[in-house]
Amino acid sequence: MIPSKTDARRHHDPAVRGFASDNYAGAHPEVLAAIALANGGHQVAYGEDEYTDHLQRVMHSHFGQYAEAFPVFNGTGANVTALQAMTDRWGAVICAESAHINVDEGGAPERMAGLKLLTVPTPDGKLTPELIDRQAWGWEDEHRAMPQVVSITQNTELGTVYTPEEIRAICEHAHERGMKVHLDGARIANAAASLDVPMRTFTNEVGVDVLSYGGTKNGMLFGEAVVVLNPDAVRQMKHVRKMSMQLASKMRFVSVQLEALLARDLWLRNARHANSMAQRLAEGVREVDGVEILYPVQANAVFARLPHEVSLRLQKRHRFYFWDEAAGTVRWMCSFDTREEDVDGFLAALKDEMAR
Repeated sequence: MIPSKTDARRHHDPAVRGFASDNYAGAHPEVLAAIALANGGHQVAYGEDEYTDHLQRVMHSHFGQYAEAFPVFNGTGANVTALQAMTDRWGAVICAESAHINVDEGGAPERMAGLKLLTVPTPDGKLTPELIDRQAWGWEDEHRAMPQVVSITQNTELGTVYTPEEIRAICEHAHERGMKVHLDGARIANAAASLDVPMRTFTNEVGVDVLSYGGTKNGMLFGEAVVVLNPDAVRQMKHVRKMSMQLASKMRFVSVQLEALLARDLWLRNARHANSMAQRLAEGVREVDGVEILYPVQANAVFARLPHEVSLRLQKRHRFYFWDEAAGTVRWMCSFDTREEDVDGFLAALKDEMAR
């Protein structure tokens, strides 16, 4: 029997949750309701709609009166678009060696934006003024790509969180050397929840110039935004977004999701819950002999080291990724929809496999 065109069926078990990525989670019901609210009738395309216009006022409430949001499709698109608008053709970006733009974006910043990444190894994923200076030199040397931007991630790819004071020091250091600062905020909500401060406290108020605001990992169906905090830090963002293939025709469906997160406190509720589940997981892991937590658990990620064969068996019961398989390092992520019973079931499986 050939299914009809309207024969939509569920192809997965909605009770199954893993610890591989917060991207595995579905969309929050309030976000889905917002999408339905924006549906129906006609709205002007390419961002001239009522929802994108209202989103600007929502962003002002979080990031100040000069903030301007440019919704895009995904996180890599946000980073590539932002960095391209912040640099010249001869420009370079200083970032941590572990940064998402360096490790997990398929070379897109270099291939698509045409810029050079100048990486610095860090012990915990965080840059400092001293580490930045390892690459912040040679501006007049035509044989070297010119450092023009410092890009940091909040929270970092290793789950650590910058304090506002640490970001202020980075911004002041970069600006003194004529560089701008970009913040990859794929999990910015988790960082704010961890610090228990408004997002402005470690972005526009301390000197960050441009932000990639992440929503997909925090309950959205799809979409992120480039948020320009300092208008002088970019050139022709609208044109760069279009050339970077990140201009949504039906932009209202991205904007309304961001509004659903940010107009009230859904962004914070989701992040606080994910962080608390990571703390619950970490507390349980610390009770298991032979398993070592590698970095401070400050957001919604737990990085651990355990015997390789245990990880392989455990992966057959719960989805998660190796971070460094040769070293036996794994990453366990919690999401806005992670339940206490999910964590407890995983811990029981971990203890069982470690005992074998």
